Amino acid sequence: MTYLTSREQSCLNWAAHGKTSWEISIILGITERTINFHFQNAYAKLGVYSRQAAITLALQQRLISGDPASELSRQRKSLPEPHPAPYRNPS
Repeated sequence: MTYLTSREQSCLNWAAHGKTSWEISIILGITERTINFHFQNAYAKLGVYSRQAAITLALQQRLISGDPASELSRQRKSLPEPHPAPYRNPS
C-alpha cells in the first residue's frame, strides 16, 4: 500500500483538476518550488515519472478523490479557527 502525505495528495488532487504548479502554490499558500518538491516525492512513492501517470495511479488506488469540493472542504477543516475580537466597551 502506497502512503502519500496530505500535501502530496492535495497537489495531485489539484493537478487532476488541471491546475498548474503555480496555481496550486497560490491555492495552498506555499511556493511553487515546494509544490514541485511534493510532486517529486509523490512520483517516487508511486514509481512513476510524470504528473499524469501519478494522477492516474493515485486515482486508481483511491489515494485522491478527484473531487475539488472535497479538497476545499478538507483544507477548510485544517485551518485554525479565528480568534474572536476582544470585547470593547461601546462608551
